[in-house]
Amino acid sequence: MNNLIKGEKHDWEMVIGLEVHAQVKSNSKLFSSSSTKFGSSPNSQVSLVDAAMPGMLPVINKYCVEQAVKSGVGLNAKINNYSVFDRKNYFYADLPQGYQISQYKYPIVGEGKVTIDFKDGTSKDIRIVRLHLEQDAGKSLHDQNPSKTYVDLNRSGVALMEIVSEPDIRTPDEAGLYISKIRSILMYLDTCDGNMQEGSLRADVNISVRKPGDEYGTRCEIKNLNSIKFIKQAINYEAKRQIEILESGGSIEQNTMLFNTSTGKTRPMRNKEEAHDYRYFPDPDLLPLEITEEEIENIKSSIPELPDELKNKFIETYKLSNYDASVLTAEKQTSDYFIESIGSDPELKNHAKMVVNWITSELFSLLNKNNFELSNSPVSSKNLGELVKLISSNEISGKIAKDVLEDMFATGKTAREIVDEKGLKQVTDQGEIEKIINEVIEDNPKMVDQYLAGKDKLLGFFVGQAMKKTKGKANPKILNDILKQKLNKEN
Repeated sequence: MNNLIKGEKHDWEMVIGLEVHAQVKSNSKLFSSSSTKFGSSPNSQVSLVDAAMPGMLPVINKYCVEQAVKSGVGLNAKINNYSVFDRKNYFYADLPQGYQISQYKYPIVGEGKVTIDFKDGTSKDIRIVRLHLEQDAGKSLHDQNPSKTYVDLNRSGVALMEIVSEPDIRTPDEAGLYISKIRSILMYLDTCDGNMQEGSLRADVNISVRKPGDEYGTRCEIKNLNSIKFIKQAINYEAKRQIEILESGGSIEQNTMLFNTSTGKTRPMRNKEEAHDYRYFPDPDLLPLEITEEEIENIKSSIPELPDELKNKFIETYKLSNYDASVLTAEKQTSDYFIESIGSDPELKNHAKMVVNWITSELFSLLNKNNFELSNSPVSSKNLGELVKLISSNEISGKIAKDVLEDMFATGKTAREIVDEKGLKQVTDQGEIEKIINEVIEDNPKMVDQYLAGKDKLLGFFVGQAMKKTKGKANPKILNDILKQKLNKEN
């Protein structure tokens, strides 16, 4: 796989590392009992601790700690028995304390890895440096008044997991796959809801370019990207920007960048800070976290099957391709729907590939067209399984099944109900099909002569005419077999 970018003078390689900020799925904040509900009116979920009132002390939310440990296990990472909360000092209007409580030298989760899968069946490991817990800042609102900025502190103190990767990523597509995989794992674990539109999961992208084999170049950091599409666009633009500067004899300044989604361009926000700029020191109001091996094992025991494990199971049990299994396991609700569709039915198990196709192609198409999610699909998993059984047993054709699925989607009825009501059951009676074929041959003597003269493609014409007469209900295999026999006899 060629991951190089062609410049005017040289080939260039991207070097990308990601910092994923995932909001911990918890009803209350990291250091207070305030609600974390999204969409509440501004400053309605702010305790005295969140507002940094004098004398207010933070109290760690044990559940958030457990969620971080669970996430670390899902990322194949080392869980540290000892971790420390630090104060990260910087000054901004939406940070009432004048510092952020985070973790620096001693994070709760250490080194791990995530495996990303490509369409060609290959895979790649992306190393993880750490996962640490930290509190979110508030939100500055610049669009409420032309001359003023307002501050909403509802997010202040919300628990975040910052997942930092090594610079192992080399393309925008790899970055997209990595984010998708992280999101998938956290959603399977139920430690983050993965809603990027609401800001529950967002990423900072660190990117530099280099000639292949050279040392790492100077990196820039693109902040607060909340969609995979924008992450890819930002990486593409920033890499080209850096290459143009370097090829014209300039040098890259280590800046923190913002990405404008309207223009598709990055722009500098400020010079990028180094760790020493934040003057980290242990938070004197919080004791170090000490987690025993017993506590870690208890958390491990509660973890469900994760995407990679489930993917391998689907490949082994249902003989699916690596790609199909990856698509199914990307979202937990999709894998659950697939499992429920098949159930314990041996016939559906033998036709698992067909079930996959009807879920990921036909059903997903209907859901997208009607702005539905799989979670509120009008077609239940059981009913979709029934539809596939009608196809596999040759009771209805695949073409008719598409119409049946649309009716199921619109009415909520089962496939069997629709087939029986509309008389859509496939015609398999050989005598009846033969009679229809005879009529088609008699009605089209010139076309028969042309077919017999060597125009084999006209077979499709005869099939179409016969299907028309049966309103698409004739069994295609039986129809084709009898038709070929009849036409060859004419010869």
